[in-house]
Amino acid sequence: MAVAIAVTRERREGETRCAVTPETVKKLIALGATVSVEAGTGIGSSIPDADYAEAGAMVKPDTRAVLDGADIVLKVRGPTAQETAALKPGAIVIAMLDAYREKAAVEALKGANATAFAMEFVPRITRAQVMDVLSSQANLAGYRAVIEAAYAFGKGFPMMMTAAGTVAPAKVFVMGVGVAGLQAIATARRLGAVVTATDVRPATKEQVESLGAKFLAVEDDEFKNAQTAGGYAKPMSPEYQAKQAVLTGEHIKKQDIVITTALIPGRAAPVLVSAEQVASMKPGSVLIDLAVEAGGNVAGAKAGEVVTTANGVSIVGYTNLPGRIAADASALYARNLAAFVGLMLKDGAVTLDLDDEILKAAVVTHGGAVVHEGVKG
Repeated sequence: MAVAIAVTRERREGETRCAVTPETVKKLIALGATVSVEAGTGIGSSIPDADYAEAGAMVKPDTRAVLDGADIVLKVRGPTAQETAALKPGAIVIAMLDAYREKAAVEALKGANATAFAMEFVPRITRAQVMDVLSSQANLAGYRAVIEAAYAFGKGFPMMMTAAGTVAPAKVFVMGVGVAGLQAIATARRLGAVVTATDVRPATKEQVESLGAKFLAVEDDEFKNAQTAGGYAKPMSPEYQAKQAVLTGEHIKKQDIVITTALIPGRAAPVLVSAEQVASMKPGSVLIDLAVEAGGNVAGAKAGEVVTTANGVSIVGYTNLPGRIAADASALYARNLAAFVGLMLKDGAVTLDLDDEILKAAVVTHGGAVVHEGVKG
């Protein structure tokens, strides 16, 4: 009997993405699976139910009908309590679980005897690049951050020479040069802004400069050793943070737009822009905080809101920026998922090899227990 894959409609407020597209329905069927999709799954990404049906999926009317007998459940965000309760014992759930913060959801999956994989835990190794949801979604978030900044900013980005005089280019400062930061730099540069960027990882300096931006950092010995073997930023000492704060503080005063992207897995987002620095900015300036869901990089940022300060600065705290470019975000995420599912389907049957380095890194619950070391505590 074919492996049954189910995809339910996302129910978290503001989540417009979906976990499967007609393209990936065909890929999953080619792996020997059947695919059931809840009606309305693709609405936020402009995918009608008819397109799923045409690709070979069975479109079902509600959650329970879709999940009935499902071997594998694909989601964008972790399943709701209702969805978890409807899982058959031993079902496999694959989603962005946000496992460090969504402890109750992880416990529910454990109680349901589900084998749950967190796509955000897929290791950043060459073999897993096609499954790297953090990169695929952050890339779009960085792009969208600049678009949101341009919308909120009351001036243009490029230098313009007109008969009435010259319009100066916008000054954009990107803090945190991961995938999102690099895309933000590239997008702001394409729009004609003068761009600077900073990061605690020394390897990013060359990347920033290759995009035509200027790199800003206190380049001391601690800076030279501020990157983990996995390519993530290490927490910096209070002494380094103080020196960097002085340098960036003077720089922020002169900027029109600041985009912050700094995240540390399993920890609250570091505060990069203090209330005093926000107060030092010019009226009309804009801050875009991509880390607002993890506590925020900007003092005063509020998740899901645009805060206007007393000095006329806008702090944009939109959550789920990839969801604001949902069609592309869903297309990339669905391909990430299809590649991940391909690791566990062999000859039309589920073959779970939890010694595989990718599956081992991503599994959170299995056999009625939480098995991911970082989530156990």
